[in-house]
Amino acid sequence: MSTAASQPSTLGVCSWSLQVTSIPELNRLLAELGVKATQIACGDPHHASWDEGDAMPQAALAADFEMTGAMLGFPGEDYTTPQTIKETGGFGPVSLRDERMDRLRWALGRTKELGLSDLMLHAGFIPHPGDPDRKAFLDTLLEAARLAGEQGITLAFETGQEPAELLRQTLDELKAPNLKVNFDPANMLLYDMGDPIRAVELLGPDIKSVHLKDARRPTTPGHWGEEVPLGQGEVGLARFLDALKAIGYSGPLMVEREVGDQAARIRDIGLGLEAVRSLLAGS
Repeated sequence: MSTAASQPSTLGVCSWSLQVTSIPELNRLLAELGVKATQIACGDPHHASWDEGDAMPQAALAADFEMTGAMLGFPGEDYTTPQTIKETGGFGPVSLRDERMDRLRWALGRTKELGLSDLMLHAGFIPHPGDPDRKAFLDTLLEAARLAGEQGITLAFETGQEPAELLRQTLDELKAPNLKVNFDPANMLLYDMGDPIRAVELLGPDIKSVHLKDARRPTTPGHWGEEVPLGQGEVGLARFLDALKAIGYSGPLMVEREVGDQAARIRDIGLGLEAVRSLLAGS
Protein backbone atom coordinates (compact mmCIF):
# COMPACT_ATOMS: atom_id res chain seq x y z
CA MET A 1 0.00 0.00 0.00
CA SER A 2 1.31 3.41 -0.90
CA THR A 3 0.93 6.55 1.18
CA ALA A 4 2.81 8.72 -1.28
CA ALA A 5 1.36 12.02 -2.45
CA SER A 6 -1.81 11.54 -4.46
CA GLN A 7 -1.76 11.68 -8.23
CA PRO A 8 -3.91 14.37 -9.88
CA SER A 9 -7.63 13.83 -9.34
CA THR A 10 -7.25 10.80 -7.10
CA LEU A 11 -10.84 9.74 -6.50
CA GLY A 12 -11.87 8.02 -3.28
CA VAL A 13 -14.28 7.82 -0.36
CA CYS A 14 -14.18 9.08 3.22
CA SER A 15 -13.92 6.04 5.49
CA TRP A 16 -16.54 7.25 8.00
CA SER A 17 -19.12 7.67 5.26
CA LEU A 18 -19.11 3.88 4.87
CA GLN A 19 -19.85 3.39 8.59
CA VAL A 20 -17.09 0.81 8.88
CA THR A 21 -15.53 -0.30 12.14
CA SER A 22 -12.63 -2.40 10.85
CA ILE A 23 -9.92 -2.16 8.22
CA PRO A 24 -10.99 -5.37 6.40
CA GLU A 25 -14.54 -3.99 6.06
CA LEU A 26 -13.18 -0.70 4.68
CA ASN A 27 -10.92 -2.58 2.29
CA ARG A 28 -13.82 -4.69 1.01
CA LEU A 29 -16.24 -1.79 0.48
CA LEU A 30 -13.69 0.38 -1.29
CA ALA A 31 -12.98 -2.51 -3.65
CA GLU A 32 -16.70 -3.00 -4.27
CA LEU A 33 -17.01 0.69 -5.11
CA GLY A 34 -14.06 0.47 -7.49
CA VAL A 35 -11.78 2.96 -5.73
CA LYS A 36 -8.35 2.56 -4.19
CA ALA A 37 -8.19 5.73 -2.07
CA THR A 38 -9.66 6.87 1.22
CA GLN A 39 -9.41 9.74 3.66
CA ILE A 40 -9.33 7.74 6.86
CA ALA A 41 -10.78 8.51 10.29
CA CYS A 42 -7.82 8.34 12.65
CA GLY A 43 -10.03 6.66 15.27
CA ASP A 44 -9.67 8.56 18.52
CA PRO A 45 -10.35 5.84 21.12
CA HIS A 46 -12.50 8.31 23.09
CA HIS A 47 -14.67 9.14 20.09
CA ALA A 48 -14.65 6.73 17.15
CA SER A 49 -12.34 3.81 17.69
CA TRP A 50 -11.49 1.05 15.19
CA ASP A 51 -11.85 -2.62 16.10
CA GLU A 52 -8.07 -2.92 15.61
CA GLY A 53 -7.37 -0.39 18.37
CA ASP A 54 -3.70 0.55 18.57
CA ALA A 55 -2.95 -1.94 15.77
CA MET A 56 -5.09 0.02 13.32
CA PRO A 57 -2.19 1.82 11.58
CA GLN A 58 -0.36 -1.45 10.87
CA ALA A 59 -3.56 -3.00 9.53
CA ALA A 60 -4.25 0.02 7.31
CA LEU A 61 -0.71 0.07 5.95
CA ALA A 62 -1.02 -3.61 5.03
CA ALA A 63 -4.40 -3.15 3.31
CA ASP A 64 -4.96 -2.83 -0.41
CA PHE A 65 -5.86 0.86 -0.49
CA GLU A 66 -4.17 4.25 -0.53
CA MET A 67 -4.68 6.78 2.26
CA THR A 68 -4.69 10.43 1.19
CA GLY A 69 -5.00 11.91 4.70
CA ALA A 70 -6.47 11.39 8.16
CA MET A 71 -9.52 13.00 9.77
CA LEU A 72 -9.98 13.92 13.43
CA GLY A 73 -13.30 14.44 15.18
CA PHE A 74 -13.45 15.60 18.79
CA PRO A 75 -15.46 13.87 21.54
CA GLY A 76 -18.45 16.00 22.51
CA GLU A 77 -19.07 17.67 19.17
CA ASP A 78 -22.84 17.91 18.75
CA TYR A 79 -24.22 18.35 15.22
CA THR A 80 -27.90 18.28 16.24
CA THR A 81 -28.39 21.90 15.14
CA PRO A 82 -26.13 24.67 13.81
CA GLN A 83 -26.28 26.24 17.27
CA THR A 84 -25.18 23.08 19.11
CA ILE A 85 -22.17 22.61 16.87
CA LYS A 86 -21.30 26.28 17.22
CA GLU A 87 -21.19 25.74 20.98
CA THR A 88 -19.34 22.40 20.89
CA GLY A 89 -17.28 22.26 17.68
CA GLY A 90 -13.53 22.19 17.30
CA PHE A 91 -11.52 24.59 19.43
CA GLY A 92 -14.54 26.81 20.00
CA PRO A 93 -15.40 25.81 23.60
CA VAL A 94 -12.85 27.62 25.78
CA SER A 95 -13.19 25.09 28.61
CA LEU A 96 -12.30 22.20 26.26
CA ARG A 97 -9.34 23.71 24.43
CA ASP A 98 -6.66 22.04 26.56
CA GLU A 99 -8.36 18.66 26.32
CA ARG A 100 -8.81 19.00 22.57
CA MET A 101 -5.20 20.02 22.13
CA ASP A 102 -4.32 16.73 23.83
CA ARG A 103 -6.59 14.93 21.35
CA LEU A 104 -4.80 16.73 18.54
CA ARG A 105 -1.42 15.59 19.89
CA TRP A 106 -2.72 12.02 19.85
CA ALA A 107 -4.06 12.42 16.30
CA LEU A 108 -0.77 13.82 15.05
CA GLY A 109 0.96 10.73 16.39
CA ARG A 110 -1.62 8.49 14.72
CA THR A 111 -1.22 10.38 11.45
CA LYS A 112 2.53 9.73 11.54
CA GLU A 113 1.93 6.04 12.31
CA LEU A 114 -0.26 5.89 9.21
CA GLY A 115 2.59 7.25 7.12
CA LEU A 116 0.61 10.39 6.33
CA SER A 117 1.41 14.10 6.37
CA ASP A 118 -2.10 15.62 6.20
CA LEU A 119 -4.64 15.79 9.04
CA MET A 120 -8.11 17.28 8.55
CA LEU A 121 -10.40 18.63 11.27
CA HIS A 122 -13.09 21.20 12.02
CA ALA A 123 -11.38 24.13 13.72
CA GLY A 124 -14.67 25.37 15.14
CA PHE A 125 -16.53 28.59 14.43
CA ILE A 126 -13.86 31.24 13.83
CA PRO A 127 -14.63 34.46 15.72
CA HIS A 128 -15.02 37.55 13.54
CA PRO A 129 -12.64 40.53 13.87
CA GLY A 130 -13.70 42.52 16.91
CA ASP A 131 -14.91 39.45 18.80
CA PRO A 132 -13.19 39.38 22.23
CA ASP A 133 -12.27 35.70 21.79
CA ARG A 134 -10.66 36.08 18.38
CA LYS A 135 -7.08 36.54 19.59
CA ALA A 136 -7.24 33.57 21.97
CA PHE A 137 -8.84 31.41 19.27
CA LEU A 138 -6.20 32.34 16.71
CA ASP A 139 -3.46 31.72 19.28
CA THR A 140 -4.95 28.23 19.75
CA LEU A 141 -4.78 27.61 15.99
CA LEU A 142 -1.17 28.78 15.93
CA GLU A 143 -0.33 26.35 18.73
CA ALA A 144 -2.03 23.57 16.75
CA ALA A 145 0.03 24.56 13.72
CA ARG A 146 3.22 24.51 15.79
CA LEU A 147 2.53 21.03 17.15
CA ALA A 148 1.72 19.75 13.67
CA GLY A 149 4.79 21.41 12.21
CA GLU A 150 7.03 19.62 14.69
CA GLN A 151 5.71 16.35 13.21
CA GLY A 152 5.96 17.54 9.59
CA ILE A 153 2.17 17.50 9.30
CA THR A 154 -0.18 19.89 7.53
CA LEU A 155 -3.49 20.70 9.24
CA ALA A 156 -6.43 21.32 6.89
CA PHE A 157 -9.48 23.03 8.38
CA GLU A 158 -12.82 22.00 6.91
CA THR A 159 -14.94 24.71 5.32
CA GLY A 160 -18.52 25.61 6.05
CA GLN A 161 -18.75 27.04 9.53
CA GLU A 162 -17.77 30.52 8.42
CA PRO A 163 -17.88 32.55 5.18
CA ALA A 164 -14.93 31.95 2.89
CA GLU A 165 -13.94 35.60 3.28
CA LEU A 166 -13.46 35.11 7.03
CA LEU A 167 -11.43 31.93 6.56
CA ARG A 168 -9.29 33.68 3.93
CA GLN A 169 -8.67 36.63 6.27
CA THR A 170 -7.83 34.28 9.15
CA LEU A 171 -5.32 32.23 7.16
CA ASP A 172 -3.71 35.45 5.94
CA GLU A 173 -3.42 36.70 9.53
CA LEU A 174 -2.00 33.44 10.86
CA LYS A 175 0.64 33.13 8.14
CA ALA A 176 1.27 29.51 9.14
CA PRO A 177 2.50 27.59 6.08
CA ASN A 178 1.14 24.27 7.35
CA LEU A 179 -2.45 25.50 7.92
CA LYS A 180 -4.55 24.73 4.86
CA VAL A 181 -8.15 24.00 3.81
CA ASN A 182 -10.17 20.81 3.45
CA PHE A 183 -12.84 22.13 1.08
CA ASP A 184 -16.40 20.84 1.45
CA PRO A 185 -18.83 22.72 -0.82
CA ALA A 186 -21.92 21.12 0.72
CA ASN A 187 -21.05 22.39 4.19
CA MET A 188 -21.20 25.95 2.91
CA LEU A 189 -24.77 25.26 1.79
CA LEU A 190 -25.78 23.35 4.93
CA TYR A 191 -24.59 26.25 7.11
CA ASP A 192 -25.80 28.81 4.52
CA MET A 193 -22.36 30.43 4.40
CA GLY A 194 -22.08 31.68 0.84
CA ASP A 195 -21.32 30.49 -2.69
CA PRO A 196 -19.02 27.44 -2.91
CA ILE A 197 -17.74 28.43 -6.36
CA ARG A 198 -16.70 31.89 -5.16
CA ALA A 199 -15.15 30.23 -2.10
CA VAL A 200 -12.97 28.04 -4.33
CA GLU A 201 -11.64 31.20 -5.99
CA LEU A 202 -10.91 32.85 -2.62
CA LEU A 203 -9.32 29.83 -0.94
CA GLY A 204 -7.77 28.19 -4.00
CA PRO A 205 -4.07 28.51 -3.10
CA ASP A 206 -4.68 26.85 0.26
CA ILE A 207 -7.06 24.03 -0.72
CA LYS A 208 -5.25 20.85 0.31
CA SER A 209 -8.05 18.30 -0.08
CA VAL A 210 -11.69 18.18 -1.15
CA HIS A 211 -14.81 16.45 0.11
CA LEU A 212 -17.32 15.83 -2.66
CA LYS A 213 -20.73 16.19 -1.01
CA ASP A 214 -23.98 17.88 -2.07
CA ALA A 215 -26.74 19.76 -0.29
CA ARG A 216 -29.53 22.31 -0.46
CA ARG A 217 -29.58 25.50 1.58
CA PRO A 218 -31.86 25.75 4.63
CA THR A 219 -35.33 27.14 4.07
CA THR A 220 -35.61 28.34 7.67
CA PRO A 221 -32.87 30.54 9.21
CA GLY A 222 -31.00 28.84 12.05
CA HIS A 223 -31.80 25.34 10.78
CA TRP A 224 -29.71 22.89 8.78
CA GLY A 225 -29.89 22.67 5.05
CA GLU A 226 -30.51 19.24 3.55
CA GLU A 227 -27.72 16.90 2.50
CA VAL A 228 -28.62 15.08 -0.73
CA PRO A 229 -26.82 12.53 -2.95
CA LEU A 230 -23.91 13.92 -4.94
CA GLY A 231 -25.11 15.64 -8.10
CA GLN A 232 -28.67 16.22 -6.86
CA GLY A 233 -28.19 19.41 -4.85
CA GLU A 234 -27.22 23.04 -5.26
CA VAL A 235 -23.44 22.64 -5.41
CA GLY A 236 -23.51 22.15 -9.17
CA LEU A 237 -21.03 19.27 -9.49
CA ALA A 238 -19.86 20.11 -13.02
CA ARG A 239 -19.33 23.79 -12.14
CA PHE A 240 -17.54 22.84 -8.94
CA LEU A 241 -15.12 20.48 -10.70
CA ASP A 242 -14.52 23.16 -13.34
CA ALA A 243 -13.76 25.70 -10.58
CA LEU A 244 -11.22 23.32 -9.05
CA LYS A 245 -9.63 22.81 -12.46
CA ALA A 246 -9.47 26.58 -13.00
CA ILE A 247 -7.37 27.08 -9.85
CA GLY A 248 -5.06 24.21 -10.79
CA TYR A 249 -6.21 21.88 -8.03
CA SER A 250 -4.78 18.38 -8.48
CA GLY A 251 -5.28 16.85 -5.04
CA PRO A 252 -7.61 14.11 -3.84
CA LEU A 253 -11.38 14.17 -4.37
CA MET A 254 -13.05 12.24 -1.54
CA VAL A 255 -16.75 11.45 -1.83
CA GLU A 256 -18.51 11.96 1.52
CA ARG A 257 -22.06 10.91 2.51
CA GLU A 258 -23.34 11.44 6.05
CA VAL A 259 -27.04 10.60 5.71
CA GLY A 260 -28.79 7.21 5.63
CA ASP A 261 -27.98 3.70 6.80
CA GLN A 262 -24.94 1.87 5.49
CA ALA A 263 -26.71 0.31 2.51
CA ALA A 264 -28.20 3.65 1.43
CA ARG A 265 -24.85 5.40 1.79
CA ILE A 266 -23.04 2.79 -0.29
CA ARG A 267 -25.68 3.11 -3.00
CA ASP A 268 -25.51 6.92 -3.01
CA ILE A 269 -21.71 6.95 -2.94
CA GLY A 270 -21.60 4.54 -5.88
CA LEU A 271 -23.89 6.79 -7.92
CA GLY A 272 -21.83 9.82 -6.91
CA LEU A 273 -18.61 8.17 -8.02
CA GLU A 274 -20.19 7.37 -11.40
CA ALA A 275 -21.22 11.01 -11.83
CA VAL A 276 -17.75 12.27 -10.97
CA ARG A 277 -16.01 9.79 -13.25
CA SER A 278 -18.26 10.79 -16.12
CA LEU A 279 -17.54 14.49 -15.64
CA LEU A 280 -13.79 13.98 -15.22
CA ALA A 281 -13.69 11.84 -18.37
CA GLY A 282 -15.40 14.59 -20.34
CA SER A 283 -13.23 17.44 -19.05
